Parts: sequence; structure tokens; C-alpha cells
Amino acid sequence: MKLRADLQAIADLVPAGSKVLDIGCGEGELLAWLAEEKHVDGRGMELSQAGVNASIARGLSVVQGNADTDLQYYPTKAYDYVILSQTLQTMVTPAEVIKNLVRIGQHAIISVPNFGYWKNRLYLLFLGRMPVTKTLSYEWYDTPNIHFCTLSDFVALCEVTGVVIEKRVYVDESGVPSYFQGRGLFANLFGEQGIFMLSGI
Repeated sequence: MKLRADLQAIADLVPAGSKVLDIGCGEGELLAWLAEEKHVDGRGMELSQAGVNASIARGLSVVQGNADTDLQYYPTKAYDYVILSQTLQTMVTPAEVIKNLVRIGQHAIISVPNFGYWKNRLYLLFLGRMPVTKTLSYEWYDTPNIHFCTLSDFVALCEVTGVVIEKRVYVDESGVPSYFQGRGLFANLFGEQGIFMLSGI
């Protein structure tokens, strides 16, 4: 089974045999790969019933739930890794979601689309419209994304909430790590997505 490039970058951060919770797991693509290739003890939470059904059909343990309201019921440090992929921008309370992720897991892995990516900036500059891209694939009026951010914004949020960034990987549209990593203008310009490993203080 071949993973989407950004999911592969996340999977590479998860050690074999880990206990994993995938929040917003969709149809279970990442969880299934981790179970098969890395023998993780995996669980999932998904908002859509269709996603839950597809995940269960794959033999995965997935429940229907809303990360904005249901993470509070998970016990502290119950998992080694908690994953939230391409979903934070759809959350009503992203800061609270991040705090819950690092509470539930020893580590949290979060990927976010970068609204400050250079192509998005040019889209706005030359077309004067909200960008529609492979990652930000909705029109402004029907998008589930309610909290757009740049990679620098995400880093600032982690600092405000007291969350530690253990590792960061910025990838381009193909999922290949960007030449520019770390912090600064160029990293924020050329990373199409950011993948962050976090922990609590």
C-alpha cells in the first residue's frame, strides 16, 4: 500500500509498535498502513459516518467523534502518538485541541496547510481571490476550513499555548521536504505544508 506523500512523512515519525490515536482519520488510510507496516496498536476518531464505516471495513478500530468536543474524554498519556493530519484548520478551538493532543499522547504529530505558501500569495496578488489549490481545494464559500494559518502562525500558537515543538518538517506540493527548514521567511514561503511533532511541557 502506497501512502500519500504527506501521510508518508507523518508515518516516518512514528516508531514501530507504538500505541497510536489518529484524529480525523478519514477512511483509515494512514492507520491501516501503520498497522500493516509498523505493527502499531492503532485507534481512530472520525467525524463522518462514511469515514468511520470505511475504516471499520478495513478492520480498524475507529469511533465517530468530534475533536472539538470529545477529546476531553480521553485519558491523559493514553497513547504514545496522537496524529491530527490536515484537520486543525477545521477546528472551532484549535488551541484547545492542541492542548488536548499533547495531554492524551506522549507526542502529537500535526500537519497543517500553509496559507503563506508562495503560490497562495501569488494567487491572491494576481487573481485577487482566495486560493484554490490541491491542499486548499475548496472555494471560500463551501470550505470546512475556518482557521487558515501560516507556518509561522502555527509556531506562534505553540509558543502561546506552552507546547514544545520537538521536530518540524516542511514539505512541498509533492510531499518532498523543502530546502528551507526551521524558522524564518523562506521556510514560511516554500513549505506548502508543515508537519510538527509536539509534546507538553
